[in-house]
Amino acid sequence: MSKRTSGILALVGLCGLSLFLLNCGSSSSRPTGLLYVVSQASSPPSVIPSVSSFSIDLNNGALSLVNSNAATCTTLTGTNPVGCGLALDILLDPTGATAFVLNQGLSPTNSSATVAPTIYGYTVNSDGGLSSPATSATLPLGDTSVTMTENAAGTLLFVLDVGSTLTPTDCPSPTTETYGSDCPSILVYGTKPGSTSMTLTGNNCPGTSTPCPYRLSSLPTALSVLTFTPPNGGSTQTLLFVTSDMDLTGNHNDNQLMAFSVDSSGDLAPQDSPLNLPYYVTLPSPMSVRAVNTNAPPQTTGGVFVFIGSQGSGSGSVSAFQVCTVVGQGSGDNTCNPQEVAVNQLIPVGTPSNAGKNPAAMVVDPTNSFLYVLSTGSNQLFAFKISTGTSILTPLSPSSQPTGSAPVAVALQTSSNSLDNFIYTSNSTGGSITGFSASTTTGQLSTSTSTTLFTPGLPSGMAAR
Repeated sequence: MSKRTSGILALVGLCGLSLFLLNCGSSSSRPTGLLYVVSQASSPPSVIPSVSSFSIDLNNGALSLVNSNAATCTTLTGTNPVGCGLALDILLDPTGATAFVLNQGLSPTNSSATVAPTIYGYTVNSDGGLSSPATSATLPLGDTSVTMTENAAGTLLFVLDVGSTLTPTDCPSPTTETYGSDCPSILVYGTKPGSTSMTLTGNNCPGTSTPCPYRLSSLPTALSVLTFTPPNGGSTQTLLFVTSDMDLTGNHNDNQLMAFSVDSSGDLAPQDSPLNLPYYVTLPSPMSVRAVNTNAPPQTTGGVFVFIGSQGSGSGSVSAFQVCTVVGQGSGDNTCNPQEVAVNQLIPVGTPSNAGKNPAAMVVDPTNSFLYVLSTGSNQLFAFKISTGTSILTPLSPSSQPTGSAPVAVALQTSSNSLDNFIYTSNSTGGSITGFSASTTTGQLSTSTSTTLFTPGLPSGMAAR
């Protein structure tokens, strides 16, 4: 499983370098978006990790610092500072009124202190900055969080947790239902757009009416959620896709892609009938996943596809899977039948596409026509055209552009001119943000990039709107 790197950066001037055109102020007369970047620091850090807010000039992608004062670990202040582990991810609710940050926590296996993972909630201020944080959720003590995502409606938030100290006997086969509290899990929280509050929801503990984390028998690495309506007039449904890279049952069924159906209350139903057991990814170490609906209006010939970034012994790649949502989809032996549609059967498509080393994050454009894959190990952003009907990936020209050192997250913001999208990467050990323009018609990335120096600490998770 991939590990995120932490470290300490010295403070430097933010206004010395530019991203396309960086200003240390902003004009209220120009159209703006917002970019949020989470910083990481060691524990105890010389720089307290925080969230930096930037305004985005939607004409050219220029960034202007709003502030970097939103704390991601309130326990680092005072006479006895205690770290919160790495600040991993940030996401914005659909209204753009609130933000959430996931803190990894400190487990007894890798720290002298044990700190529970947390989710902090923030209100977005009128200038784009963030309020003081509130603790929206506290995960089990001793566990380690991995990543989080939210459904499009902003009503359910999903968190991956790798649990605590584990051996193969801790997490047996799901059929025995004897998972321990230290096993990996998916936690589902009920959320409300515009509110920083959340409540653990989803599947109840056996024999009770109290929600529990959904236990897993393998170490999860990434997740993606998608709500869609099949083009044949079928019912709208939500699917959650989770990758994992180590089986804890002793069966050595490593490198899985799991699919869950999600109801409105957050209950997870694994799509694991005998027809559709978790798909065992042929390439090792899946580390990123992205579900895409290429049949979203106005398309009528697409489908639901899942892309997985994996790291082999030499280089990384992206694999595609079709989700059977309509009878007759696919071709030849991969044509979906009614039984496969009933369980959202996963079918591999084509051959893997090269994506550098450690393809750790992915983003798609608003039309679901282009896929951009971030390669942490080779410091690149790869660009692909998605075939609407088959999900076959075709590398664009140029196929990639360089980023800063060790990019770990990527975010996309649309422009005001409808000609370009703006894509940003946070470069962890490079201490920087790299910006690109991407054509809305061809998907092509700009041939020259500019870099913004990032001063609060090691940049990690990003979110834009």
